[in-house]
Amino acid sequence: MEKSKLEVWQRGPIENVPALLQPVAHALLQAKEDAKKYTDNFPDELLWEKPFGVAAVGFHLNHLSGVIDRLFAYADDKKLTEAQMSFLKAEENPENLSLKLTDLLEAFEHKVQEAVEFLKETSTDDLTEFRGLGRAQLPTTKLGLLFHAAEHSQRHIGQLLVTIRVLKESQRW
Repeated sequence: MEKSKLEVWQRGPIENVPALLQPVAHALLQAKEDAKKYTDNFPDELLWEKPFGVAAVGFHLNHLSGVIDRLFAYADDKKLTEAQMSFLKAEENPENLSLKLTDLLEAFEHKVQEAVEFLKETSTDDLTEFRGLGRAQLPTTKLGLLFHAAEHSQRHIGQLLVTIRVLKESQRW
């Protein structure tokens, strides 16, 4: 079978990513491919539509980039920067910026590539060490944060797909 038709995890290991972190890399790379596939021909004018009150496609794409950025920062034992906090507040595009689908996809693809590069440089010796999440410093581990970034990304891809299908059916584009 042609490798490109297989899901990312079925294609084998990602070069230079430690074995214990392969599932994180696979899930993030799959999310990147799925986002591009599911949004193919999606019109920019529907990017911020919220059918039946569900989150907009634009929000999901913004949130995917933001959540990976934030969770990987925590995994790296760093506090969030002002820029990261501002991005979090702007994920729903409250200022109605004229963002385009291609901009959001490129930002997400770039964030996934950064994350994979981070994984390549990540030591597996301290995966179970404490990491504090958020201002409350909720207890988790380096591995927990990396895994959650992957799992959370997959969850939002599923939600993005449903929103797109609902919009397709109701708008008939």
